[in-house]
Amino acid sequence: MCRINPKVDFAFKKLFGSPENKDILISFINSIIREEEKIKDIELKNPYNIANYRNGKMTILDIKAVDEKGTWYDIEMQLAEQGYYDKRAFYYWAKVYSDQMESGNDFTLLRKTISINILDFNYLEEEDFHNVYRVYNEKSNKELSNLFEMHFIELDKFKKDFNEVNSTLDRWIAFLNRAYELDLDRIPKELAEDEVVKKAVEKLEIMYLDKEEREEYENDLKRLRDYRAAFRTAEEKGIQKGMEKGIQKEKIDIAKNLLDVLDEEIIALKTGLSVDFIRNLRIK
Repeated sequence: MCRINPKVDFAFKKLFGSPENKDILISFINSIIREEEKIKDIELKNPYNIANYRNGKMTILDIKAVDEKGTWYDIEMQLAEQGYYDKRAFYYWAKVYSDQMESGNDFTLLRKTISINILDFNYLEEEDFHNVYRVYNEKSNKELSNLFEMHFIELDKFKKDFNEVNSTLDRWIAFLNRAYELDLDRIPKELAEDEVVKKAVEKLEIMYLDKEEREEYENDLKRLRDYRAAFRTAEEKGIQKGMEKGIQKEKIDIAKNLLDVLDEEIIALKTGLSVDFIRNLRIK
């Protein structure tokens, strides 16, 4: 069976963000977007590189890519529960969208940007596991522009068993949720009919056999456990409640707890403190 969880940062980034796995990323994206917008090719803008990963140069582990039509994608897997995740999602969508201009004010350079947020926790009130947001006129329901598109996929809301899988997206979500049950000799026929999903299972097995990559995976697991422990401790002490009330001291306490497991931008989004303030905390 797969001994690597594809939802953990390192595994997800390598599996979906490596140039040699572009077919995996293309299949995943095509399972999410509209039928008439299916893509044939994609260019990774921040491809996985183990040297950069090991040296801490990949602190933000989303996957950025652009397809053959010029549409941009920002894909993030989030395992640890996050408050204010909608604000974070808008922030990263806006960053990918605005960074297309690089310099100057040539707005014609801005292309459609699709944000895909995969959450291993429930965040939205909707019952469906896949929800899509676009920009519409409130009265006419006409779309203002197709430049904005944001997807939320909440893995815990996917309740189908293997024999109920009936779409490519179903197969990918079943794979992400239950990879621990799979190996190349034991893949349910509903998944095995997709050669790209089979390739993903094989890649996870190879990943486990590589000592250097397995170490990075284990390090990410440890950081995840540390984060969850810190967050749980904060909740037990009432820090989370205090943060919601805007108590400055408690915001600072939770920021300190997260310094070793998250980068400044994410801590700032979570606590409402400024990035500069959090950087000063790290220096002290």
